[in-house]
Amino acid sequence: MQYKGIENFNHRQPEKLGVLVTNLGTPDAPTPSALRRYLGEFLSDPRVVELPRPIWWLILHGIILRIRPRKSAKAYAGVWQPEGSPLLTHTASQAEGIRKALSKKYGNNIVVGFAMRYGNPSIAHVLNEMQDQGVRKLIVLPLYPQYSASTSASTFDAIAKDFTRRRWLPDLRFISHYPDYPPYIEAMAAHIRAFWEQHGRNEKLILSYHGIPLKYLKKGDPYHCECHKTSRLLAQCLGLEENDYLTTFQSRFGKEEWLKPYTDETLKGLPGKGIKSIDVFCPGFSSDCLETIEEINEENREYFMESGGRGFSYIPALNASPGHIDALVSLVEDNLKGWTVPDNNPEALQQRDALAQKQKKAVYPDRTL
Repeated sequence: MQYKGIENFNHRQPEKLGVLVTNLGTPDAPTPSALRRYLGEFLSDPRVVELPRPIWWLILHGIILRIRPRKSAKAYAGVWQPEGSPLLTHTASQAEGIRKALSKKYGNNIVVGFAMRYGNPSIAHVLNEMQDQGVRKLIVLPLYPQYSASTSASTFDAIAKDFTRRRWLPDLRFISHYPDYPPYIEAMAAHIRAFWEQHGRNEKLILSYHGIPLKYLKKGDPYHCECHKTSRLLAQCLGLEENDYLTTFQSRFGKEEWLKPYTDETLKGLPGKGIKSIDVFCPGFSSDCLETIEEINEENREYFMESGGRGFSYIPALNASPGHIDALVSLVEDNLKGWTVPDNNPEALQQRDALAQKQKKAVYPDRTL
């Protein structure tokens, strides 16, 4: 087996610490062919669909990838931006915000990059770039506040798979979840308060999370519990009573039962129960994307209003807002504890090089180094 390395590697290269920010992924373009590639990669992941591979391969390639790419491409075209998909642009801005904040404190000794679990930039590509820059300690931050095997664990799978082919492995810290991290809760609460101050507050706050199949919960996946924990802590921070908010789950796929209550069915039923105006926020989505822009603010808005609703406000995701960047930087720094950030100023590099030469001379006194 050929292991990934660097030809003519410079063993005096300054060491750096890396922060890899990841998110789910995005197609390269809002076209059927690009969606076919993206969905093929995404839906082939056994962490996402836990069906026997031969059966699922037939369903995926015989039905889904023949039908869904065209429909999905149309939806993506409605949210596409000149720079690319919203998820891509927001994740890039978040990584840049983290980089700027860390560079003020640590200079250029920390390398911050971002990658997508599916699509581009790929995890393998960005890990190669980080290795080239001398990253020897790595913190991976998947932007999934609530852990699920289908998201956080899938990201770890991709990191681990890459590492099995790499010659020199960096020290690794993996942030698998942060559903109750105080700065994250406080950032969301401040964000929602600011929205209410500017736009007013409706009767009830709907906290909508991405759904997963119910069978995952029954097999021990903590996602459902962590979503409710986030909702409870956020409600407490906002000073809400139990009747002031609801936790729901969106984006289900297929015919099997997923986590309930479903967001779309809930919104269709609220006007009949006397709730005529709502605010919707998605705590599990670190960035606005197709599922928030199109599914919530368009499709589900229409469900609610056609069912008799009178007021619907979508509260945008935290995206690269200052409060969110501060929370993410705090999370990274908490996970830096115990690690020394390399000091790569010229004097420190000269001292380290001199020490290394002295140590080598002591071991190999007869060699010219």
